[in-house]
Amino acid sequence: QVTLVESGGGLVQLGGSRRLSCTASGRNFFRYTMAWFRQDYGQERRFVAAILWNDGSSIYADSVIGRFTISRDSAKNTLFLQMDNIKTEDTGVYYCHAGSDIPISGSDIARNRGAYAYWGQGTQVTVSS
Repeated sequence: QVTLVESGGGLVQLGGSRRLSCTASGRNFFRYTMAWFRQDYGQERRFVAAILWNDGSSIYADSVIGRFTISRDSAKNTLFLQMDNIKTEDTGVYYCHAGSDIPISGSDIARNRGAYAYWGQGTQVTVSS
């Protein structure tokens, strides 16, 4: 059983920074892809970023390129999302997702939440101006 626990959310000033964490357990994640998705009130859950656990290769939604960085600490089974130059549209609940053997190149499958078998409870990020 895979368990994902997000943390690090809160109230963030416009233009500020925040680092989200996701602690994963229950599996050897070497063949896994981990991702962050965001869901604002009344909206669909949208792709933010994904990373291959084995080599750290990553992809991003266009809206966060140059502002967000996804990374992982394999030794601690922890996924991170460094959020810089935060904008109002970054507000939402951020969910950590995990799935095995999901490629991040050659197709858009890693951008689809349906590709991931596991996700956490989410952590709320609210941007204040």
